[in-house]
Amino acid sequence: MLIKGYDVGPLVAGESLLARLGFWSNYLLSMCSDGGCAERPVPEWFGEDGADADALSEVLFDPERWPVFRVPAEEDPGAVVIYRNLDGDYATDYLLTHPGRSCVEQIASWDGDFSGTGLTWCELIRIADSPSFTADGVHDTAVRFLLLLPFLTDPDVPETASSRIAAALGVVGAPQDTASIAAEHLLDHLARRSRHDPSWVSPLSGS
Repeated sequence: MLIKGYDVGPLVAGESLLARLGFWSNYLLSMCSDGGCAERPVPEWFGEDGADADALSEVLFDPERWPVFRVPAEEDPGAVVIYRNLDGDYATDYLLTHPGRSCVEQIASWDGDFSGTGLTWCELIRIADSPSFTADGVHDTAVRFLLLLPFLTDPDVPETASSRIAAALGVVGAPQDTASIAAEHLLDHLARRSRHDPSWVSPLSGS
């Protein structure tokens, strides 16, 4: 797979991994695994277990195959998530695609901590809810929303944010009694992260 503007690594389409047990705990668990959580997050929050997470982590973090998850949007910027599996230096890169541009724009990365810019809540929702069905990638709005969630660096989210996250987690298999717990922890982590930089502006704001 080739992505113009991201010229490193053996990229492979990763969308088929989204339905496998262990994906969502791998993808989202680190977001609520820091010291700020009163309760230790576990894969069971996402309807998975430790064995599921361990088995899929071997696929997600394979240095020979870097999974790519595409979130194409209709007439608006879309997104791409790439597992950058350099041997001994693993990270996740978050990129935007722009209408009329052939190259992607990397806006953030995660290598144990988040760095870079991100998206406002409204921008995230707009991308999640506007799939391009003519482009390869993820089209289900709940799955798109969860893939985009780590992009969120907006200090101001609506009161309905937690319920939106919980509903999306339910769609991908999280049990009803733990989806809301996971949603609260994810949102709490994102809210604390977004307050670290009071000068933050979205890369889509035109600033």
